[in-house]
Order: sequence, then structure tokens, then C-alpha cells
Amino acid sequence: MSATSRRATLLVELLTEELPPKALPRLGETFAAKITEGLKAKGLVAAEVSGRSYASPRRLAVTVAQVAAEAEAQEVTEKLMPVAVALDAEGRPTPALLKKMAAKGIAVEALAHLERRMDGKAEALFHTARVPGAKLADVLADIVQDAVKALPIPKVMRWGDGEATFVRPVHKLIMLHGDDVVPGRVLDLDSGRTTRGHRFMSRGDIDIATADAYEPTLLAEGKVIACFAERRANIEAQLLAEAARQGAQLGEYADLLDEVTALVEHPTVYVGEFEAEFLAVPQECLILTMRANQKYFPLFDAQGRLLNRFLIVSNMNVADPSHIVTGNARVVRPRLSDARFFFEQDKKQPLAARLPRLAAVVYHNKLGSQLERVERLETLAGEIALRLNADVAAAKRAARLAKADLVTDMVGEFPELQGIMGRYYALADGEGAVVADAIQAHYLPRFAGDALPVGNVAAAVALADKLDALVGFFGIGQLPTGDKDPFALRRAALGVLRILMETPLPLELPALIASAAAGFKPGVLHAEDFAEKLQDFMLERLKHLLREGGRDAAVIDAVLALRPARIDQVPARLAAVEAFRMLPEAQALAAANKRIVNILKKAESAPGEPDIALLQEQAEKALFHRLVEVAPLVRSHENNEAYTDALCALAGLRDAVDRFFDGVMVMADEPLTRANRLALLNRLAGLMNCVADISRLSA
Repeated sequence: MSATSRRATLLVELLTEELPPKALPRLGETFAAKITEGLKAKGLVAAEVSGRSYASPRRLAVTVAQVAAEAEAQEVTEKLMPVAVALDAEGRPTPALLKKMAAKGIAVEALAHLERRMDGKAEALFHTARVPGAKLADVLADIVQDAVKALPIPKVMRWGDGEATFVRPVHKLIMLHGDDVVPGRVLDLDSGRTTRGHRFMSRGDIDIATADAYEPTLLAEGKVIACFAERRANIEAQLLAEAARQGAQLGEYADLLDEVTALVEHPTVYVGEFEAEFLAVPQECLILTMRANQKYFPLFDAQGRLLNRFLIVSNMNVADPSHIVTGNARVVRPRLSDARFFFEQDKKQPLAARLPRLAAVVYHNKLGSQLERVERLETLAGEIALRLNADVAAAKRAARLAKADLVTDMVGEFPELQGIMGRYYALADGEGAVVADAIQAHYLPRFAGDALPVGNVAAAVALADKLDALVGFFGIGQLPTGDKDPFALRRAALGVLRILMETPLPLELPALIASAAAGFKPGVLHAEDFAEKLQDFMLERLKHLLREGGRDAAVIDAVLALRPARIDQVPARLAAVEAFRMLPEAQALAAANKRIVNILKKAESAPGEPDIALLQEQAEKALFHRLVEVAPLVRSHENNEAYTDALCALAGLRDAVDRFFDGVMVMADEPLTRANRLALLNRLAGLMNCVADISRLSA
């Protein structure tokens, strides 16, 4: 078998110290992808082949099937120089050409085989040569090194006496093609076929006989499930099975499952237990303690109530796991005791009594303290509640207490519980359920797809919180740039938009921005045109939100071009435009509207109202009378938010519009006639664009 025809599976593995668990899946995927891309670039593997990624706490690896030992030779054509420079008047090679050929290692005998052809507007000489394919043994180390450099590692380290750097120390390197070791050096390590398995359950150093034997050998001799996805599925199956045996449920577990998968190589699930008396503490505190600190999976009953049992994903499979179970229970107990202590201590001081302490908590050096912010939120939430005919006193009370839990011991220990603990402490203080629920809900939605505040009081406080942040930071010129958004303003904007649109709430965005701005002291908000920039920013966020929801880009542009103040009306406007597009008259009217917009842009002054006495042509008179007939119906539908009916009524204008443009010269020489026709078109445009700018639909 020739070198070029020999194909086999390639294995590359880096054996390391424990890798960062949250980054592990991405590290494994990137490592595999970059090595596969490098092989394809060298012609050593077919374009359709994809590598199999492996990532465990102490290794990154990839296997790629059907990798050639040597790539096929290829014909490569390169341009040498223009003929005018390469050849003299008699067609003989110039010194410049001979020098170029010598520099590229092209023999003089190849002159007869150089090809003349056009290169743009000039004729040039080209040389074609058959170039040997890349050899795997020559290029693999560089491919691996490039893959290592491309890994998403924020900070590297150096170990030992070498100069190599990586996210963690690397101890062994495997580069195996079939059953042959591919020689090479990466990260100061020479390649081989030896790896190590589980720290405690493996038999020691393990020789990998062939690349295809990598996965089964690691499992059998090293007690390692190397594939991240398979290990995750294995853990998930064990968790679900054990939860079912316990007659319990797991709740939300996906994020923790990913993290735990990156911490173990040979997972086994055991059941732990803690004293039932700890269940008197709010379950969110216990859940966070178990998940965040101990990486345990809490168990719940059918109603979602926390049980005093949890699941442990151990990296050890032993005949008698009692010492593992009791050890984990002993470790979690002090954590739960701390949570109980914080809860009992915090309840001794009402939330309202904590407010003065917020004066010492800086919100932003240009926007004041948290106490100043609370005062703004209280006023703004009350105004919004008033517009919604909601309980103004409850909204103001909830806004006043919303940030008080920031200075509690529990939230100091677990910042993720802000709002949640505020609700518990408010109820303990005797506050009403509406107030307490609004305290927790004012942070919603916290991420894409998260729940929205329920009830107008909670919505008012949530809107106040987000609008104050948006207006404040835009007002001091702290706008998001590129990927940088240190104050989470994109998230706040999406929260406002979703609350207004999905609840829905009949509030005008510019008015909300103005109300929020009014709460700041004079001179604080100094950035030029910040309110308009904020509205632009939010409409751009809305555009992205709608596109992610599957809406057509042209339809979105048509609706948002009018800068709608009422975000709650946007879905109905979108639906109306989508229905309008299906009408046979739609494209013609959209094109006409686009033409009208372009004509009006050329007007020397703003058009007034059309004068019936100045109408001359039959076509313009007919259009005027059709407008008079249709306008009341369209406006009635618009006022009743029946946008589909409004646009369908506009379809009846098509014939009159077509005849107008066929038979009337808008830009007439006579000034009064021209101005009157522009006024007629301006009225038509205003009616046609009452729901959306339908000119955006024109192909």
C-alpha cells in the first residue's frame, strides 16, 4: 500500500491537570474542530469528515476517521508577472523573469511550458507545477499547536522549567495514526501512545494500541468515559432513575449537570440526606447552597416542595458508598446551618428599617446611592401604576422596599437571592402579598425566555427598575458598545419591551422614558439627545427580539419604521402587515408608496392640505374622492386597533393610485398645481402609512 493510499483513524490527546469545569465543553469542541480543520486544509481528510470530540476533567482529545498519511499531489498554478515585463520585443525572457523563476526554484527548461493568458486587462505568464501533498508526520504537530493556540483560554500558566503555556499543566501527548505513533513535539512534550485513566480506579499508565481502540480502552482499563456528551447522558440517566426510585423530582438541573459532567470521569449517583428541620429555611436558600457550593442535585415532591434528600454525583464507584454519603452529608450540614442562621438573624430587623443603610451603598458614582435610586423608583413606580389603574400605594411601597434585602446577611452571602429574600422578609414583616410578590418580581425577566412579572403592581415596579437604569446610564453617556455591556442595559431594554408587549400594557415608551428622566436631579443627565438615543436603542433591541421570534425582516422594518410609541400594539401591526402582503394589491401599493416617499423628499416645503378647487386632471380628482371615502373607515379601524382591517381597506385605493401615476404629472411647472398635487400625495402617504411604512415591503 502506498503512503498516499494509506488511511486510518487519527487520535490526538492532551493529558492535563484538572481543566476549568465551566469551560470544558467548549474547550473540547474547539480542540476537535480546529484539528479537523487543519487536517482538511492540508488535504489529509475529506471535507465531509468531522472529528469526534472527547473532554474529561483531565484530557482533551479528538479522533478523526480516514486520515491519510500523505495528501494527494496537486497541480498548483501561480502568476509570475505581466508579459510586458517578462518578455522583450522579440519574445525572449527578460532578466526580471529569469530572476523571478530562479527565486521560485523554476528551472529554465520550464520556459517553454509557461502559459500566457489574460489577467484582468493585461496578459500575464503563469507557471503550473505538480506539488507533492503534505505528509501527516510533517504537519501534525503544527496543526495541534495551532489548535492549542486557538482554544478560548482567558489566562494561561507556565509549569516546570519549560516555556510551554496552557490553561493547566500538560503531562502527556498522544498522536496516533492507526497503530503508528506520529512523531512530533507540542507544549514541550514528545508524542507517544501512553495515557492515564481515573486517578484512583485506573490500573496506571495505559498504552493505546490503535486510535480506534482509544475510547473502549480508556473505559475498560482507565475507568474513564472520555466523551463529554456520553458522560452527561450517563449521569442524567442515573439521576432520573434514582429520583424515580425516591419518588421525587429533580427540578431544574441542566446547568448543574453540565458542570458536574466536567468534574467527574466515572460517575456514580448516590443519595444523601439532611435533617428535616432545615426545611424551615426558605427552600431557595437551601437549593442554592446545595447546587452552587456542593454540586448536589436537590430533590422535590410533586408540588415542587424541597425534600430533605439530595443526589450526589461521585467520581468513585465503590461497593459500600456509606462513607461517601455520610461524608457529603457532614459537609453540607454547616452550609445549611449558616443559611438558617442568616435567615433568623435577618428577620430580626424589618426591611424598612434597613433603608438608611442603602445611603452608604453606591449605585454609580454619577447616579448616586442605592437610597437615592430607591426614591426615584418609588415615584416612577407610582406614576406607572396610576397609568395602569393599579394600586399606587402598593406599587410605591414595593419599590421602596425592593432593594432593602441587598443589605441583609443572606443576600450578602448569596447575591443570587436578591428579590427572593426580599419577598420572604416582607411577608415576615407583615407586608401584603401584592407588595411582597412585586419585590421579588421586579427583577424579572432576568434572562431570555424568563417569566414576566404577574400583575400590574409587579409590572410597574419592574418597569421602574429597568427604565431608571436605562435612562440613568444613557443620560450620563454610558451606552453599550460592541460586546461590552457592563451595566446589562441590553437585558434591561429587552425586559421593558417584553413586559410592555407580552403582558401587554397600554403605555407609551417615550412617555415612560420622560417620566424616568424626571426623577433625576437637575444636571445629572447631561448626555445630548439621550432620550432619543435610548428609544432608538430599544427599537433596535425590539427588531432583534422579533427576528429571533421568526418574524419577517421586511415586515418588522415596515412596522418599526414608524417608531411606534405603544409597544403592546406591535404584534397586531405585524400581523396586519403580514396579512396585507398576501393581498394582490399589496406589491403595487407598496411600490407606489415608495415612489410617493421619494417624490415628497424632493418637495421644497412641507405640503399642506390639498385644495379641491385646484384639482385639474380626472385621475387626481378621482384619487381625492377615493381618499375622502376611504379615510374615515381606515382611521376608524386604526383607532380601534383593527390594523388588518385598516390595511385591507387601503387595498381599495389601488386602481385610483395607478391611474393617478399613469395620467398625472406631479411635478408640474405651475407652482400651485405642483404644490396641490404634492399635498394630495402627502395625505395619501399619511393614510397608507397609518399602520406601517408599507414602502418597506416594495421588492
